[in-house]
Amino acid sequence: MGVRGELFTTEVYLDNRSYFFNVKENRTGDVFLQVVESKNRDGADPDRHQIAVFAEDMQKFLQGLELSLAFIEKDKKEKAKIRSAKKAEKAKKIYRVKDDSKKADDKGVKKTGRLHVISKRNTESENSENQE
Repeated sequence: MGVRGELFTTEVYLDNRSYFFNVKENRTGDVFLQVVESKNRDGADPDRHQIAVFAEDMQKFLQGLELSLAFIEKDKKEKAKIRSAKKAEKAKKIYRVKDDSKKADDKGVKKTGRLHVISKRNTESENSENQE
């Protein structure tokens, strides 16, 4: 046993943070997990935060952690699906060049000779008006 009651320790190092997972035993013989986050700050002392989870509470703690991870994965997939739907929607836009021959359809649009973006909704409503 270590000086501070440590039975086992492992570290995870990231960019500007370090996580320490310490299995410890207190004076009364209770075993617990201590999770310590150490964040480096610019030139100052590191910012440290810790939590302790006792052995009898570990299963509930792990259930909460698993539910949180499942939510994160589900949320990540939903956001990816939304992003791909938006990307597909952008690809559906109809592009056409306005020419001078349709003076009656101008509706006050200044013609610059550039490509104009016309939404699909507008072209569908124009087609239905033309069919009537």
